[in-house]
Amino acid sequence: MEETPKDDASTEAETATTESASEGAPATDEAPPPTEETALATEEAPLETIEERLAPEVERLATPSGSAKEIPETILGPRPSALFLAVVSITSLVSDVASKLWAESRLDDYRTVPVIDNHLTFLLAKNKGGAWGLLQGQSENVRRPFFLLVSVAAIAFIVTLYRRLQPKQHALKWGLPLVLGGALGNVFDRIRYGFVIDFIDYRADWIKSMNTMIQKRYPAHIVTDHWPTFNVADIAICVGVALMAVDMMTSRRGSAPKREADVPIEPDVPLEPEPTADAAPADAAPDAGGDGSESTTTTA
Repeated sequence: MEETPKDDASTEAETATTESASEGAPATDEAPPPTEETALATEEAPLETIEERLAPEVERLATPSGSAKEIPETILGPRPSALFLAVVSITSLVSDVASKLWAESRLDDYRTVPVIDNHLTFLLAKNKGGAWGLLQGQSENVRRPFFLLVSVAAIAFIVTLYRRLQPKQHALKWGLPLVLGGALGNVFDRIRYGFVIDFIDYRADWIKSMNTMIQKRYPAHIVTDHWPTFNVADIAICVGVALMAVDMMTSRRGSAPKREADVPIEPDVPLEPEPTADAAPADAAPDAGGDGSESTTTTA
């Protein structure tokens, strides 16, 4: 069949109608409203990004090898710096050397300076051995290499241990530099003189009582109220060792495992199953005639 050609008037009318309809409709560049799936994807996207960023850190800290050493410094604070080690150790070293120079100039010829009557006296002494006169009777060829080797090993150990300190080990942070400064002070004397200068002499009744108790077990022990003469370097070493002991006790207390009684027990809460879209409510009425059964009514 042949199509009937449209006349020009009808064609122009249709064109005008189409243009007017397009002009009347408001032109919008906005995107279509988001659907439910698009909204859920938009809300979950930032959460997934955060989880992906934190997953490696959480996994690293959850492993058995994860310790306080690996935790970032911003959490526990800055680690002890090498500058702090140098300042404290050099301060104790300078104090020891200055006090020994004063003792050499003021206490020469075994002249004593009483500080506290019958208790504290400054008295110059030359200790060729170690603590409590260790290796005092040995020759210089044996004493000097031995004490120098021990001192160098102690200094290397202190520096290595200081580099592994954790930010919360405040007692050890002060103890190691004090021990290092005291060790350097005594090493300086052994290199310069071959012996250590001591000048602080202390006497007390409790020292005599302690020596009396020791003599009961070891009869050869001499009872005296005199503590072995010492110097500023020895004081720094003793204080540093005491701080190291404090750090050991506090670290053990902090790392002690909790007892079962200390662990809170949370009650078991049963998890309710999540309702699904396909499941019908339990209290919904069954569809009449849905299962092919007829409903019966009783009339009076």
